[in-house]
Amino acid sequence: MRILKIQTLRGPNYWSIRRHKLIVMRLDLENLAETPSNEIPGFYEGLVDTLPSLEGHYCSPGCHGGFLMRVREGTMMGHIVEHVALELQDLAGMNVGFGRTRETGTPGIYQVAIEYLNEEAGRYAARAAVRLCQSIVDRGRYPKAELEQDLQDLKDLWRDAALGPSTEAIVKEAEKRGIPWTSLGARFLIQLGYGVNQKRLQATMTDNTGILGVELACDKEATKRILANGGVPVPKGTTINFLDDLQEAIEYVGGYPIVIKPLDGNHGRGITIDIRTWEEAQTAYDAARQISRAIIVERYYVGRDHRVLVVDGKVVAVAERVPAHVTGNGRSTIFELIEETNNDPNRGEGHDNVLTKIELDRTSYQLLERQGYTLSTVLQKGEICYLRATANLSTGGIAVDRTDEIHPENLWLAQRVVKIIGLDIAGIDIVTSDISRPLREVDGVIVEVNAAPGFRMHIAPSIGIPRNVAGAVIDMLFANEQASRIPILSVTGTNGKTTTTRLLAHIFKQTNKVVGYTTTDGTYIGDFLVEAGDNTGPQSAQLILQDPTVEVAVLETARGGLLRSGLAFESANVGVVLNVSADHLGIGDIDTIEQLAHLKSIVAEAVFPDGYAVLNADDPRVAAMAEKTKANIAYFTMNPDAELVRNHIQKGGVVAVYENGYLSIVKGDWTHRIERAENIPLTMGGRAPFMIANALAASLAAFVQNVSIEQIRAGLNTFRASVSQTPGRMNLFNLGNYHALVDYAHNPASYEALGGFVRNWTGGQRIGVIGGPGDRRDQDFVTLGKLAAEIFDYIIIKEDDDTRGRQRGSAAELITQGIKQVNANSTYETILQEAEAIKKGLDIAPDNSLVVILPESVSRAIKLIKDRGTVKEELHQQNSAAPIVDSPLGVKSSVANTI
Repeated sequence: MRILKIQTLRGPNYWSIRRHKLIVMRLDLENLAETPSNEIPGFYEGLVDTLPSLEGHYCSPGCHGGFLMRVREGTMMGHIVEHVALELQDLAGMNVGFGRTRETGTPGIYQVAIEYLNEEAGRYAARAAVRLCQSIVDRGRYPKAELEQDLQDLKDLWRDAALGPSTEAIVKEAEKRGIPWTSLGARFLIQLGYGVNQKRLQATMTDNTGILGVELACDKEATKRILANGGVPVPKGTTINFLDDLQEAIEYVGGYPIVIKPLDGNHGRGITIDIRTWEEAQTAYDAARQISRAIIVERYYVGRDHRVLVVDGKVVAVAERVPAHVTGNGRSTIFELIEETNNDPNRGEGHDNVLTKIELDRTSYQLLERQGYTLSTVLQKGEICYLRATANLSTGGIAVDRTDEIHPENLWLAQRVVKIIGLDIAGIDIVTSDISRPLREVDGVIVEVNAAPGFRMHIAPSIGIPRNVAGAVIDMLFANEQASRIPILSVTGTNGKTTTTRLLAHIFKQTNKVVGYTTTDGTYIGDFLVEAGDNTGPQSAQLILQDPTVEVAVLETARGGLLRSGLAFESANVGVVLNVSADHLGIGDIDTIEQLAHLKSIVAEAVFPDGYAVLNADDPRVAAMAEKTKANIAYFTMNPDAELVRNHIQKGGVVAVYENGYLSIVKGDWTHRIERAENIPLTMGGRAPFMIANALAASLAAFVQNVSIEQIRAGLNTFRASVSQTPGRMNLFNLGNYHALVDYAHNPASYEALGGFVRNWTGGQRIGVIGGPGDRRDQDFVTLGKLAAEIFDYIIIKEDDDTRGRQRGSAAELITQGIKQVNANSTYETILQEAEAIKKGLDIAPDNSLVVILPESVSRAIKLIKDRGTVKEELHQQNSAAPIVDSPLGVKSSVANTI
């Protein structure tokens, strides 16, 4: 077997609308192409021996062991690889279950789609599954050591990619509330929401967190000083920089017992508590000095350690932190009890697990000695041995929820402390013998105030009720049901995507909102180009959605990005599907127009239930997408008498129609007439029917997003098919005695649409400089030739500079065949170089003629035209408009009289 390609999907995709995280592997079975599993000697036995847990896969039989039943009876290797890849991830702790395997149009080559939780792990599992199955085919087994290494590698990838427990809690709460999130890939920043409504966080610091508060909290001595000045009980202490000052500091705080800790430490590093001798003090000083140059010496206060979490000025959780310890059973030594405790699956390395494994350090041995124990001591049943003096979870401690026990005065004090320091989220460390009594009564003190406090002790306490502290963070960030999203309008189709996207963005600009949009010629925010290029994929969409200034996103969505990565977002507010026709067939395993329609339907399906799928009622394949989406349906049509349209209106649906020369919105028995087509510059005086259809789609998409008719009209009237607004889309130039038209038509449907305009051109010869991308099918080039023969009086056949792997001249020959099939007497010639072909077309143009140039390079074609001297780009001006029969509510009339 051979892996030809592996792709990572991250959104709604060709394989699934609901399962966004999929790895798609293109797999060549080679010599196994016609060999089912039951014909491979020993394969079934080897697979079961290697992965007996596959017994739990149901597969199509729908029962326990169903998949292995298929293997025993005979199934193809691509299907087996799918299940193995899923099982490897599952054994590594990543619970995945969705997979699909389909043979492509090329015999023996399969597409294998598998779900993943971590991208790298998913890709690894796909490769490992092929390696495992091939080994069993070749040798009847897969070495145990290699399987163990695969699983360990997968576990490492999963662990390394995992969010911290605090971040994960916030992200899960966001998901629960339908708030999208994404990792920004820098400094562990997470974005919640989209565009102008986004919020950012790093662990438990948010974009509400003030830098002054963080700086103050990080300076423990300054924190203590400012709190003491406010009458808050804090430990008596001082800061030193040299060992020579230690003795004086101890005397200043009142003698032993004391605490020594680094000024800039965290997670309990370098802290030593309950110091009672000079020797212990010196050792503690050295330990703290490894963390920080400045050292804090404080009076040690006897009591239990508590963490009070304050979010947005309110206490949301309280936990007592109990230092790492073991409890005797009367049989095991302390060492054995530690080993047993660390075997708890909830304990792991670092901060990513619910609990952290207990590791011994110098303070542990000092504490053992002080308690009169060694690691060989056998504790009596119920006897407790403490192994750490500090109560941090990061050193193996546990947490006990005390939220319901805190005294109201302590609660008030904690909330006041956070206000004094100036933090939106803070963890306050309190030492007190009884949190249910006021600190002043029990000699309790506030030891520290922590910025970016950890949440795991509250979300997963060892004892007590888990607290939804992440919910409090989301409530703060998106207070009063503040929106987290911005309107997303996604536009797809075979032809007209870029023009419709640009027009829709232009209409939305009339609302005075900042519009971010992506097109085949660039990514734009407002009036400015952010990034030039063919930017119709998920990466460009993410750029728009991550920009904090964007208020509306209008995203051109092309087939390539959908196939490579899926949609960049979970759901849109509006999904526009313009048309589906033969183009790019045979590329990316999309071989039929039905498959292409299924791919385009993703845009219609991935719309919120209260959003709208805007569909072309005149294209049966597009209209059928109404059955696949849960969103509301809005149709646009050039044929107002269509039965589908009438039925939709009668049911209360909304439709954009071209009727009586007008572009209108119809809903129920109300008609909102927008503008006459001949007055809309984009339609070239009403002579370009396909541009009327594009304008209908854009107008309808804006209307269902509550853009007013007046604003839609203003957008239509000020948008022109020009080099500045729609480069390469119906750019018309007046060269004095004749005109030249530049358009990026490159497939049969776009040729036909363009032909409608060219035939409406009044007078003069029609000259076509034509071609098409080299990666299209032979039959597509023949079709282009046939259409050209019907549209043009004189044809110049050229080829793109980039033939996309096709032999030079072969595309032109196929186009020639198509021309001859329609009219053997057609006037044509072949000039393969595009620039020379364009020059020839312009050179031979007689008076009153129209030269139509369908270029690979739009910018080059326009330059060649402008090099001709006095050239004026002809922008259709609005005619003297007939009275617009309209009001803020539209014209009320019967459907019969209106359409």
